[in-house]
Amino acid sequence: MMFSKRIKIGNRTVGEGEPCMIVAELSGNHNGDYNRAVEIIHAAKKAGADAIKLQTYTADTITIDCDKPWFMTPGDGLWAGRTLHDLYKEAYTPWEWHKGLMEEAAKLGMECFSSPFDPTAVDFLEELNVPAYKIASYEINDIPLIRKIAKLHKPIIFATGIAYEEDILRALDVCRQEDNTDVILLKCVSAYPTPYNLVNLRMMQNLSDRFGCIVGLSDHTLGGVIPTGSIALGSKMIEKHLTLDRSAGGVDDAFSMEPKEFADMVRDARVMEQALGEYEYRLNDKQVAERKLSRSLFVVKDIKKGETINKDNVRSIRPGNGMHTMYYEEVLGKRAAVDIEKGTPLTWELITP
Repeated sequence: MMFSKRIKIGNRTVGEGEPCMIVAELSGNHNGDYNRAVEIIHAAKKAGADAIKLQTYTADTITIDCDKPWFMTPGDGLWAGRTLHDLYKEAYTPWEWHKGLMEEAAKLGMECFSSPFDPTAVDFLEELNVPAYKIASYEINDIPLIRKIAKLHKPIIFATGIAYEEDILRALDVCRQEDNTDVILLKCVSAYPTPYNLVNLRMMQNLSDRFGCIVGLSDHTLGGVIPTGSIALGSKMIEKHLTLDRSAGGVDDAFSMEPKEFADMVRDARVMEQALGEYEYRLNDKQVAERKLSRSLFVVKDIKKGETINKDNVRSIRPGNGMHTMYYEEVLGKRAAVDIEKGTPLTWELITP
């Protein structure tokens, strides 16, 4: 079963021949303030985002309240030293906000969808009639969750940040089993922020070739260079966290984009799309006009009728009004059919056969 090359997400189409869909991830950047969440949605619209993505969970639906070592955030990163339950309790988006936030996005002409983290979240989002579902990196191995969503026959967007090849194959196989071909794979690195040398952006092309899906980028690097570059590698969806102020102290603020940065990224992405062009060896009208300044054969000294054409009186120079330079060796030694003035484009009519 082939996966779709063009997918409808609400009123927008993602895939072949379409501009990249740019998604602003709200995540926990509302910092517990509904009005701040609304303000971020408006900032996303102003910056040029096509869609808003939420996260639908509670601390108790995503984990349990336990301080055993394996329930502690690992390493020395942004959230080190906290229990998972404590982190998610701070970061979650209250479910009672979802309807209002989705309506706010709709009023602004943006799509709004979410990442559910357990079956109850899927049921809740279905009541809100979301147009698509995002499977977060850490849930790509949650087969029952993926199957439940696949059965809904709505687009599924997979982040691949912690996925081995077999994880992707298994998730896609579930989609095939449920006859859901509307799948997007997002290249992703689950590091916050992601160092540039770990991005491995070339994998986007392999994801497309290997799995036959629409591909995109869920990016956690700082700045817009990586998302813009992904356009050249076929990205049809870019997801970036958006905040009003990176220094606000929220759980995701530190690696999120501020509105001006987001707007700059959108602008650069659209410029990159314009610059990609097509797989054709042809010249546009501007290039055709410029070609007239190319090299050709010109008479550079006066030549009398019957005089021999040589390297002193004919040269390859700009502009391109004379005969092609590939005939240079052929015309040397021939004789002029008429008097030829310096600066005359050389043509066969000026040469004795």
